[in-house]
Order: sequence, then structure tokens, then C-alpha cells
Amino acid sequence: MSDPANINLRRVIELSREMLAIADEGDRDRSDDGCGIVFGVLRDSAYRLRTIAEEECRRHREAGKWD
Repeated sequence: MSDPANINLRRVIELSREMLAIADEGDRDRSDDGCGIVFGVLRDSAYRLRTIAEEECRRHREAGKWD
């Protein structure tokens, strides 16, 4: 059975993918600059979250805690 911490890290990575998809759709469909800011912040946050989560996954692998 997978470690709950690893499961949650995988969930964060999946969530970041969903956030990126929403940002892309939002940018495509936006009606003004304010919406563009919202979706830009969402995109930036998604990339940051993904980077942090992937780094933590790497640390877990190196420590032998990844399954």
C-alpha cells in the first residue's frame, strides 16, 4: 500500500495539471484583462506547486520512501 504522503504528492501534481488546463481554457475564453490576471496567477501557481511537489517526490525517492 502506498504511503499517504506519496499519494498526496501525486494528487498535488495531478491538481497542478488541472489548474493548468483551467488556466488555458480561461485565457482562451476570457473577456477582459482582469480575467487574464486571474488565469495568469493560476498558471503561475500551478507551475510553482508542481515544481515543489516534484522536488519533494525526488527527495522521497532518494530517501527510499517512495513507492
